[in-house]
Amino acid sequence: MKLFSKKRGQKAIKKFSRLSEDAVISSEAHIKKNFFRRLSHIGDVRLFILEWGLLVFALFMLALTQSFWFTDSYSVTSFADGGTYTEATLGKVNSLNPLFATTNSEKTLSKLMFVGLTASDSSGHIGNALAKSVTSDDSAKVWTVALKDDLKWSDGEPITAEDVVFTAKLISGLGQISSYYSNLHNVEIKINEEGNLVFELPAVYSEFASALDFPILPKHALENADSMTLLESSFSTNPISSGPFSFNAQQAVGTSGESIVYLAANHNYYKGSPKINSFVVHAYLTAEDIKAAINSGFVSATAELLPTDAEEVASRVVYEKQTAINSGVYLFMNTKSGIFKNRDVRKAVQTGLDISEVRTLIGDELPLDYPILKSQLELENWPALPGRDIEAAKATISNQEKKTVRLVTISSGYFPTILEDVAQQLESLGFEVIRAVEEPGQDFLVNTIANRNYDMLIYEIELGANPDLLVYYHSSQASQNGLNLSNYNNSVADDLIISARETTDENVKKQKYEAFLNRWLEDAPAIGIYQVNLSYYFDKNVRPFSEDASLVVATDRFADVRFWGVEKVIRNRTP
Repeated sequence: MKLFSKKRGQKAIKKFSRLSEDAVISSEAHIKKNFFRRLSHIGDVRLFILEWGLLVFALFMLALTQSFWFTDSYSVTSFADGGTYTEATLGKVNSLNPLFATTNSEKTLSKLMFVGLTASDSSGHIGNALAKSVTSDDSAKVWTVALKDDLKWSDGEPITAEDVVFTAKLISGLGQISSYYSNLHNVEIKINEEGNLVFELPAVYSEFASALDFPILPKHALENADSMTLLESSFSTNPISSGPFSFNAQQAVGTSGESIVYLAANHNYYKGSPKINSFVVHAYLTAEDIKAAINSGFVSATAELLPTDAEEVASRVVYEKQTAINSGVYLFMNTKSGIFKNRDVRKAVQTGLDISEVRTLIGDELPLDYPILKSQLELENWPALPGRDIEAAKATISNQEKKTVRLVTISSGYFPTILEDVAQQLESLGFEVIRAVEEPGQDFLVNTIANRNYDMLIYEIELGANPDLLVYYHSSQASQNGLNLSNYNNSVADDLIISARETTDENVKKQKYEAFLNRWLEDAPAIGIYQVNLSYYFDKNVRPFSEDASLVVATDRFADVRFWGVEKVIRNRTP
């Protein structure tokens, strides 16, 4: 049986071998007949082959495109949590206490680490921040503020009404040293039986909610400090914060004053922890250093460069966007002392200077002719501007015994360029001009601004979310503790300012402001130059503030900072 099976197996193998050999021979014959022998005819059918080849290629590309299209349809590029955002700022960091913030670097850190009772939102309107509600009585002289529940400092301690009262007292004691002083001057603050804050104003102010955006400081960390010792306290170098980020560390770069401040996401922030883990503020001393940093990719973004820097910075990897802010640059004339006590001389400057020539030096900035932005006040007819009369201006100036004026500005941005152009024009009118370009900072505020150590000042002021002329043009602010930079004193103007502040009737408010504008143009305490644009340069791979954001001040760009991102990922869309 075994032998029989073996023989049958051998026969099957031999048969399979013969069939395989026959198949090979047949295949070779078929290939020779149908391929190699027909190669000589390929030229006759080359067009047909090309068409089929193109068709196959087109089908392949269509399938590939469809694959990518379907991938895009169910996936999206977004920003993941985590990462570090680095922003270049200009100016030294002398203190981390927000009440002393004067340089742009310090103001940036203040906004990132501290919050007020109210704040400007991304729409440019004043909204509640730490405050849960802000209400006034019928007179608009008594305002009550209730705080949100469960507010905490970065160290976990509760934010209380006592912290607000404590901060307000510190600000009052600082006077002009703090930019928040004018908002709280002569305002009485107390805590009522319900634990809410009560602000009693010396006069009616219908827009007082906008004055409550001062940063709140922790009483438990500064209880033993007063206004005189506040700057030297350890808090100024290692603060406890309430904003979206908390202090982590500070590193000096060299010995010139350049520094890097490292912030960490504040998980106790009342709006919720930011998406990015850390925010780094690199404080440079010159714009040239910032340009080099953004071009090298060492920093993610900067708000310190001008529109005219786009040629050196903006590229395929660095984008630029411009957003108008509610700040204006003016030429202020000191009406209290010197040659500009004479209104005729101020009018000569007003009609003799060619402001349109000055504006050609500052790129795409918006012209500004009034102490109020047109976006803040809807008037059917704005007052007519005085025309130029160079000969009359020269005649007025030539009749003055004293013709020497001290013209002052700061060293950043367009200011030195504007100063030189204005100085040359003033000299052509007959003045002798002493030029002074000073470094911005605490010394400038105390020695130059507070003491009004100038005849003419080219300077930027914040115009706020709502028009409020008291701070810059009411006679009560013409002192070391005020910001009436022209020392302007006119009883009619004072009455108009107070009336506009007190009324809640929009039509009456417009009438009062329109009357003031006419008075302001007639008395010429200042001359408008331009409204400020924020030019923000940023790496294309990061997500900064929203394109639709409306900014009152430059640091309002951080209103939505908790949604910023630096790490891109591809996610599947939710069905």
